[in-house]
Amino acid sequence: MKPSRRLARLLVGSAGLASPALAEPLRLQFPLACDPGRTCFIQYYVDRDPGAGIRDYTCGSRAYEGHDGTDIRLPSRAAETGPLGVVRAAAAGTILRARNDAPDVSVRETGLAQVAGVECGNGLVIAHPGGYETQYCHLAKGSITLRPGTPVAAGQPIGRAGLSGATEFPHLHFTIRRDGRTIDPFAPEAEACAPGGPGLAASLWDPSLHEGLRYRAGTILDAGFADGAVTLPAIEAEATRPPGADPGALVAWARAIGLDAGDTQSLVLTGPDGRVLAEAAEPALVRPRAQSLVFGGRKRPGGGWPPGTYKATFRVIRGGAVALERRFALDLPAGRP
Repeated sequence: MKPSRRLARLLVGSAGLASPALAEPLRLQFPLACDPGRTCFIQYYVDRDPGAGIRDYTCGSRAYEGHDGTDIRLPSRAAETGPLGVVRAAAAGTILRARNDAPDVSVRETGLAQVAGVECGNGLVIAHPGGYETQYCHLAKGSITLRPGTPVAAGQPIGRAGLSGATEFPHLHFTIRRDGRTIDPFAPEAEACAPGGPGLAASLWDPSLHEGLRYRAGTILDAGFADGAVTLPAIEAEATRPPGADPGALVAWARAIGLDAGDTQSLVLTGPDGRVLAEAAEPALVRPRAQSLVFGGRKRPGGGWPPGTYKATFRVIRGGAVALERRFALDLPAGRP
């Protein structure tokens, strides 16, 4: 989230590595121990528009003004503390700078003013041959155990994802620079965006990552059922209560990221007999939206819930066609006699 041009401000001094004129480009491993496109997702790319506009490397809207890195989104706070939240060195190198004492709390609670000058939060900068540097931001307080001057291997754990600095949601901000200039790992040689992008074969990512990192113009993060109203903080904390055998309410919900202006969202909940129990329809977005939560449901009927399978369908319509869709279901047994 904004602002990102100051994300490079880390506290501990610097060192350098030689920059051979003919050094090979970096070959990057994924900097989180998750499965891209399945258990974690790209929220934002580098902003490739040189002016006030917003363009990712495909000329899409998955960026924001001045964003200088790749934001890798975890679906929940629980994912941060589990094995998926381990931050790893994307390539072999030497640690240059580090910060480890910034509070690990969302700016939804503190406000941006509280992180002025420390927008990166806890993080590291690693130097690599050829004048490259990689930077890792928003790590959990106290999770960095390596000091400047320490060599690291590609894939080596270097910390844990958190909520420090200028962030509202669990993610890792990952930046690459060469000789001080920001590099887009998805299109390192391109001077500007191009519709569809140059293809991941031209990227810095290891070929084993290409399928998981293919461009997605929007993603459904997760969906499910609850026994009452849902909120974004509750979903991120995995604190929504799943329905029991005879819940007081039945609510279906879905959460999406990377939506475009003009997108419409709908969610329909049906009962075992196929009848519609609840519908939610959002008006067309007037501007791109980083994330969206849609839910709909109803209270328990007087006679209790009929046993059977309850189904929900969430859709995002873009340009008159289905851009995203998730179908999910819940089996309810017979309720109380």
